[in-house]
Amino acid sequence: MNEVEIGQSKIVFLKGDITKQQVDSIVNAANSSLMGGGGVDGAIHRAGWPAILEECKKIVAKQGRLPTGQAVITTGGKLLAKYVIHTVGPIYKSIRESDDQNWMIRGSENQREQLRSCYIKSLELAAEKGVKSIAFPSISTGAYRYPLSEAALIAVQAVKDFLKQETSIKDVYFVLFNDAAYEAYVEAVRH
Repeated sequence: MNEVEIGQSKIVFLKGDITKQQVDSIVNAANSSLMGGGGVDGAIHRAGWPAILEECKKIVAKQGRLPTGQAVITTGGKLLAKYVIHTVGPIYKSIRESDDQNWMIRGSENQREQLRSCYIKSLELAAEKGVKSIAFPSISTGAYRYPLSEAALIAVQAVKDFLKQETSIKDVYFVLFNDAAYEAYVEAVRH
């Protein structure tokens, strides 16, 4: 299953390069400086150069660094997408919990809420712009080390919850970089 319908919208799972997607908006897993970096962030900045960076500089000059869980929107520059929505995911810090029988290591409730907020805030900005299609990467699962299966569950549930509302957004793509990420997201939709 690589597609699921939610009301009048659908969620699609793809393996590929987010910078090459023909959608209205792509989401950048940015760092708080908005100046580009490694992974998805660097790839988006390189592909959309120089307009994206110029707009990011103006945003940071006006409001400062972007807080975790928040989102801002810029042009898509030279990308196929009209817009780039930049959001800052949480850096994963594990905590140990006990259920009297087993120890579990997982992220804090605050980290889960911040990650969920990345998706919700991005979708809200997209809807404000009348976006019909949007593509997400797997936020925080690279250098920020959020466990893939937990991040996928949070991401898919956030998008499903948002799409249950009345929205202009008809197509949400999760564009995953490798087999492990693709499988984790496809599995998450089953929960």
